[in-house]
Amino acid sequence: MIFKKDNFVFGLVLGFIAPALGFLLYKFVKFRAFTISEMFQWIRLNPNLITVFISVSLFANAALFTIYINGNRDKTAKGIFVLTIIYAIVAMLFKYL
Repeated sequence: MIFKKDNFVFGLVLGFIAPALGFLLYKFVKFRAFTISEMFQWIRLNPNLITVFISVSLFANAALFTIYINGNRDKTAKGIFVLTIIYAIVAMLFKYL
């Protein structure tokens, strides 16, 4: 099974995709009436929403990280962790610049 792989690059890929899926899931649950572009405009007008979206998006990575650490697939978990840190830095820059 693909999720049993223990590979750093695979972890980077998962770490890149999971927050995007978390973001989309939150968008479809909370902002169902908005299109993606309208939602981004709404976020720009309400900067406090950035923190909410970041938290939900990175929660997906935290869940994956926990699953891979508990499964003793440390290389994949390291890849997920690296992308989580990169996402967090970019999100902070996006919020404060």
